[in-house]
Amino acid sequence: MKKTSTQQHLLYCFVVAFVIGLIVVTLLAYMRSHTGQLAPIKSMKSWQHADAPLGHPLLDGSTPAFDPRFIQLSAFDRNLLPIATTMMQPMGSRHGALTYNAQPFWANNKQRGGYHTGDDINGIGGMDSDLGDPVFAAANGIVIYRGEPSHGWGNTLILAHRSADGDIHQLMYAHLQKSSVAVGELVAMGEKIGTVGNANGNYPAHLHLELRHTSGVWIGSGYVQEGTEHLNPDLVINKYSKKPTEMLNIAPLLSVKYDQLEKARANMMINNNAQ
Repeated sequence: MKKTSTQQHLLYCFVVAFVIGLIVVTLLAYMRSHTGQLAPIKSMKSWQHADAPLGHPLLDGSTPAFDPRFIQLSAFDRNLLPIATTMMQPMGSRHGALTYNAQPFWANNKQRGGYHTGDDINGIGGMDSDLGDPVFAAANGIVIYRGEPSHGWGNTLILAHRSADGDIHQLMYAHLQKSSVAVGELVAMGEKIGTVGNANGNYPAHLHLELRHTSGVWIGSGYVQEGTEHLNPDLVINKYSKKPTEMLNIAPLLSVKYDQLEKARANMMINNNAQ
């Protein structure tokens, strides 16, 4: 009888220990999961910031600040880049646009702290005479960044393409008043992508144009001490520009986009008439 009582006692203790252990494991799992969900995010303001594509507007209509970490284009992104066999000046050709290069590439600006990383293209009248003037894509490309990385940069676009030699190039258009293309959009050479701005009133209106040989998406500074991946925009654009007699020829990619737009309008008219 005593042996049976001892066995029952041990069984009872085992069952109680098992139940207590199960409760403890469940509580630890819950606390661990709950703590992970509420862990502070150091690099982003919210989960929605973390999930939003680069330069993509958030649910509240704002655009997240540019994350300064070096972001590389994926293999898939690089495969989508169009080839730019020809290029043009982003504010019109030298034969038809009243513009000048107010601060050329690699000009030494000691007041700003180094060498200029791009070209400052300005209206011939200087100051804000070109404020709101159209800015055109200098080459076929895909929009890989759209946003305002800082108050001094203002509205900024980065379009990427492959050169005729197969190199990955990026054209950055900064200080825009407005931008009219979205992240991921395929843009044709000569297509309007925005208007000239003044970076929130920090400078007289002009377009800051940069050209880089890189697959990384970043903004950086407008002035550097040493040469990096920046290229001379004016030299490269002139190298791939059409001859003066061919400048009125429409870019093939732009022609395709116009055809798509006309078909969409025709379908819309058909649907409206059917209603």
